[in-house]
Amino acid sequence: MTDRVARLTGRAVRDGPDGHPPRATLDDGTVVVVKDSSADPGAARAEAAGLRWIAVPGGPPVPRVFGADDVLLVTGLIAPGRATPAAAERFGRELATLHDAGADAFGVPPPGGPELAWIGRTRMTNRPHDGPWGDWFAADRVLPYLRAARDRGAVDPAGAAVVEAVCGGIGALAGPDEPPARLHGDLWSGNVLWSGDGAAWLIDPAAHGGHRESDLAMLDLFGLPHLDVVLAAYDEVAPLADGWRERVDLHQLFPLLVHAVLFGGGYGAQAVAAARRLR
Repeated sequence: MTDRVARLTGRAVRDGPDGHPPRATLDDGTVVVVKDSSADPGAARAEAAGLRWIAVPGGPPVPRVFGADDVLLVTGLIAPGRATPAAAERFGRELATLHDAGADAFGVPPPGGPELAWIGRTRMTNRPHDGPWGDWFAADRVLPYLRAARDRGAVDPAGAAVVEAVCGGIGALAGPDEPPARLHGDLWSGNVLWSGDGAAWLIDPAAHGGHRESDLAMLDLFGLPHLDVVLAAYDEVAPLADGWRERVDLHQLFPLLVHAVLFGGGYGAQAVAAARRLR
């Protein structure tokens, strides 16, 4: 692994990689994070493409990508800090800027990213869709994971029928049309790193073109410190459409079903409950 890190960074490795997350020190003293994706060949390149795509001027900072191949991703180390109201306000404004950078279509992958990508440890299809957003979201985000969750027993047939009914009527639930936003795509609190420089850094994206409310709904799903401050700052920069709070359950169907596929029935039950609230 040391030789591979040296090749990707263009520097000799002085120490490591070791620790959690695995870190290596280069010969110039730079400390880098080494992510091993050998269990999912190609995931490292996909993540690198996503990081580069969401690194927009004025957006949330992302770690520098030193290099990636089919197995390893080498990025810069983020100095840890703590969440503060000031950092949350900054994050809300920067996240609005990221979303406003846009995408060519719903479902489009980052430049250089694969059509068959990853979210967590499961696969995710990124292919352009002309819209409207609800049609794409149902076809390429909700229904594939509903089928997989049902097949593994995490959602029963009755629950699956509830989610399918929501997808069938999604046009009436989706809210006003919006252009495709540039999404992080897996924006739970663990992928937001509060740093010592007063910023919230983004890591581990499943980036694609989508609806901006999806990123915000995922922040809400697993909780984020000072989320109310983040949302207020975001709304000040890029006002959210009326009724966005009522659409949170809709946008959370996708991550809940992904978790049902990965971790089982508790998340499946949450997905069905969210779908029932939308009917």
